[in-house]
Amino acid sequence: MGPQDILEINVGGVCYTTTIETLTSAKDSLLASYFCEENSSSCKLGKDSSGRWFLDRDGILFRYILDYLRNRRLILPENFSEISRLKLEAEYYRLPEMCKILETRTKPGILPSLSTMKKSSSMHDIKDKTGTITIGYRGTFFFGRDGLADVKFRKLCRILVCGKVNLCRSVFRETLNETRDADRGDYDRYSARFYLKHNFLEQAFDMLMDAGFELKAACGTGTSSQPHDGTQQNLNMASIAIKGVPQVLNQESEEGRWYHYNEFVWTKSH
Repeated sequence: MGPQDILEINVGGVCYTTTIETLTSAKDSLLASYFCEENSSSCKLGKDSSGRWFLDRDGILFRYILDYLRNRRLILPENFSEISRLKLEAEYYRLPEMCKILETRTKPGILPSLSTMKKSSSMHDIKDKTGTITIGYRGTFFFGRDGLADVKFRKLCRILVCGKVNLCRSVFRETLNETRDADRGDYDRYSARFYLKHNFLEQAFDMLMDAGFELKAACGTGTSSQPHDGTQQNLNMASIAIKGVPQVLNQESEEGRWYHYNEFVWTKSH
């Protein structure tokens, strides 16, 4: 394999595409011993069903290992709380310089507890932060088979969060899911790619009120509980074109008829 050869690797179920040059850039690292041209020890690694080299390690944290190998710099998201786990991965891959960088982020063996993080990095810091956060959700009612259930429950697909990155992180803390956002620097930028790790609308509202936000506006779509003749085909065609809309809308079902989208605009001005 040459240094510019591209290969795919599977790390704990998460797949990455990179080059031999990147994987072997730290000469004394474990990855270099696996993939360097003079060493055939990569044969010791197993392969998955698609023929990718397989490493049984943390696939999510490997992104930071790969970034470090590419840039020789370590850029972590704001409020990153897995330093000890990342340091363990760096030790496994034999990256001593990366370990030293991580040691400067916190005292060895000591990480702030989640409750401490809430008080220090969220509640105190947010007192001086102002701005706007928009909450949106797609939802319907949960029905039994063929709509015969006696009790119908609210069914939310996902609670979306839009606003300034550092503001959203300060309000929603560990409940904010950032996996769809390219969390790299520029914390004053805006993002419409966050969502919450839970589907409790009231919990999201409580956290906004605790942070001093007020509800300023709301809007929502109507439902199609009784589509008129000739409009069902148009509804089906429109639903096909909307990315992320559940397939249930393509059917004349109870859940599809009650499907809707709502948004709530929360602001803090002082």
